[in-house]
Amino acid sequence: MTQKKHPSLLGGAMIIAGTAIGAGMLANPTSTAGVWFIGSILALIYTWFCMTTSGLMILEANLHYPTGASFDTIVKDLLGKGWNLINGLSVAFVLYILTYAYITSGGGITQSLLNQFFRSPESAVEIGRTSGSLIFCVVLAVFVWFSTKAVDRFTTVLIAGMVVAFFLSTTGLLSSVKTEVLLNTVSSDEQQYLPYILTALPVCLVSFGFHGNVPSLVKYYNRDAQRVMRAIFIGTSLALVIYILWQLAIQGNLPRSEFAPVIEKGGDVSALLEALHKYIKTDYIAIILNFFAYMAIASSFLGVTLGLFDYIADLLKFDDSLLGRTKTTIVTFIPPLLLSLQFPYGFVIAIGYAGLAATIWAAIVPALLVRASRKKFPMADYKVYGGSMMIGFIILFGLLNIIAQVGINLGWLSSFTG
Repeated sequence: MTQKKHPSLLGGAMIIAGTAIGAGMLANPTSTAGVWFIGSILALIYTWFCMTTSGLMILEANLHYPTGASFDTIVKDLLGKGWNLINGLSVAFVLYILTYAYITSGGGITQSLLNQFFRSPESAVEIGRTSGSLIFCVVLAVFVWFSTKAVDRFTTVLIAGMVVAFFLSTTGLLSSVKTEVLLNTVSSDEQQYLPYILTALPVCLVSFGFHGNVPSLVKYYNRDAQRVMRAIFIGTSLALVIYILWQLAIQGNLPRSEFAPVIEKGGDVSALLEALHKYIKTDYIAIILNFFAYMAIASSFLGVTLGLFDYIADLLKFDDSLLGRTKTTIVTFIPPLLLSLQFPYGFVIAIGYAGLAATIWAAIVPALLVRASRKKFPMADYKVYGGSMMIGFIILFGLLNIIAQVGINLGWLSSFTG
């Protein structure tokens, strides 16, 4: 009798890390320039703890329901139809908007890479943005349609490539970090940091978004709570370490006062590299960062769409058969793909509101789910640490992010401009 092989812990951790570590991390140093290095590290650690804990709260609530149950089933039963509607709109909005964003970004890079590869003096073939988006979406969608295990394996390869590219691109930067720049003692300009702490939080929150994958991992690990918990901790911790190293690499070389032109261009990577070029040679870094960004976009696309796939299957009650998974794939990928083909550059405004929706779904709702599930199922095998105090702590984290996001959009909070 052969023993059933369990899915690897590394695979689940890579799904979590791959979802969290998106191309958006490249803008983190710019978005947290107001609080600078020490403030940004504190904000990242605080957000990492809260987002990891809220993910574990989803795990605790999820374990009381049949394998395959996702947010629609759990929230409706524990919090009622009203909260389920709010949460459902938040989940769908965030995951669809992110899928759309990754298709547009990934399609653009795919178009550029393929045109470079096939370009020759004899050939005038030019692949358009539409073809780039279609190729990017269809190829990766096949992995999601096939199985969670396929996503696990391919994401592990992408994360490995990301780590190599990341360390190749940051080695030169890390070796040239200057303490006076890192601690901002070289600047005679503004030395205030505290007024910008709230504006840094929403960016950090989006950097640790993985919550749509928790039901997928419960199913993947056959309801083994300890393996899911460890996968979440390893995945989010890897993301935290990479973010801290990236902050160190950028904010240790580029003075705080030099971020003005980068902020004006919304944290664009090319603008950041141009600003860095005054202080360190960045030609080779730009090439490697393009590969890093592509792998980051692809891994995030896989993680986000896997969560959306399982949410859609639960919402519309599609089964796990070949036909069922095909129907789920169509509903998951066709709407954001069509939107991307119609509006290939239009996601910037919508993505700004994704953070607000993510706060409801990834912080407020998980805390409320745990409070309700402990009343309904007092004899749970798995419980998140911290008791009732932790529930309040996570709700406070969510409220701070909502205040920050509303304050930023309405101009109530100070914004660092360099």
